[in-house]
Amino acid sequence: MEVCNKTSPTPAKRISIVSIKMIREGSILYNTRKILSPSDAVNLGKYFLEDADREKLIACCMDTKNQPISINIVSIGSLNSSIVHPREVFKAAILSNAASILIFHNHPSGNTEPSQEDITITKRLKEAGKLIGIELLDHIIIGSKGKYCSLKENGTL
Repeated sequence: MEVCNKTSPTPAKRISIVSIKMIREGSILYNTRKILSPSDAVNLGKYFLEDADREKLIACCMDTKNQPISINIVSIGSLNSSIVHPREVFKAAILSNAASILIFHNHPSGNTEPSQEDITITKRLKEAGKLIGIELLDHIIIGSKGKYCSLKENGTL
């Protein structure tokens, strides 16, 4: 389809027509069907993050019954930082038709104390989720030796 205005002195600009699709890269079996508490969720986060040598952030997309429907690795950073933007966090959630999300990230040092950056991004994600109608249920920091910190349990979220 060509739409062109012959009288304009400015050359026409080509605009791409796109479609957006998700591609399933694999799957895992997870014994807990519903995630009702941080302790239910932490094993899922540990599966992806516990032994990572760099900071990673993953989003777990949930249906209306708090059942995980997809997991997306949002960011892989360096030893002590990872760039996180709400646009990237919610992209897979929107495509998955998620009702809510859980965010997990690791601290390779093993220390699960949230940094000021962790708290700031959690608040930004909560606000972004409100705007688009996808609730942020929790942000869980995975440490070593089974340690974790739920920002919901500690009152940050």
